[in-house]
Amino acid sequence: MEKSSRNRAPLYSAGKAVRNALRRLGSRWRWAARSEPLSRNFGFDRGTPIDRHYIELFLGSHAHRIAGRVLEIGDATYSRRFGVEAVSQQEVLHVHPGNPVATIVGDISDPLTLEDAAFDCIILTQTIHLIYDMKAALLQIRRALKPGGVLLLTAPGITPLDQYEWQTTWYWSLSPIALQRLVDEVFGSGSSQFSNYGNFYAASAFIDGAALEEVNMHKLTGYDPVFPVIVAACATKMPAAVNESARS
Repeated sequence: MEKSSRNRAPLYSAGKAVRNALRRLGSRWRWAARSEPLSRNFGFDRGTPIDRHYIELFLGSHAHRIAGRVLEIGDATYSRRFGVEAVSQQEVLHVHPGNPVATIVGDISDPLTLEDAAFDCIILTQTIHLIYDMKAALLQIRRALKPGGVLLLTAPGITPLDQYEWQTTWYWSLSPIALQRLVDEVFGSGSSQFSNYGNFYAASAFIDGAALEEVNMHKLTGYDPVFPVIVAACATKMPAAVNESARS
């Protein structure tokens, strides 16, 4: 009996180690009073950033609008994922030369960067806050949309700041009312649908740098207006006749 117990001891220790490892892998994020966050890179170094969950929820809810000639910033990831075969012509804009997938290079707020009435859909995720004159950028985007075309826009609410590529151009974080006022001033009141995402759990985990794979997904549901992580708008460029009748 004593020999049998000794023989089982290494197996028990090994099994305990495996169980502990699995427990760590499957653990849910819990806030702890640390002096440093889990990640200083939005959780990218741990998995999928939490804000991506909300961005993709928003784009998924408007996937039917991602069609025709589509412009996306940086790459075409979301156009391919949500537009699928409805995208007839894909364009990618990047502010700096050297991006191998970019078909347009330039500042989106520069009138010379985009053609007039060229796009059916523009996907502008997590970009507008990197432009100091946000209204100027939105005016150029509206000009570049075809009548009836849509802008799918997301912006950070409660968020850490970037300390890498965009450190010197991260100007803004937007509240829901700020985004609504900004978009309404450019596209006209009543031409846009607004969506906001986040709650205390999501905001706390996101600031801490926890990844999506580490959190309780169920706790990400439910919106608390005090803790918006992502603010979003689907803005439609109304035809000129509609705009004129709205003013009269």
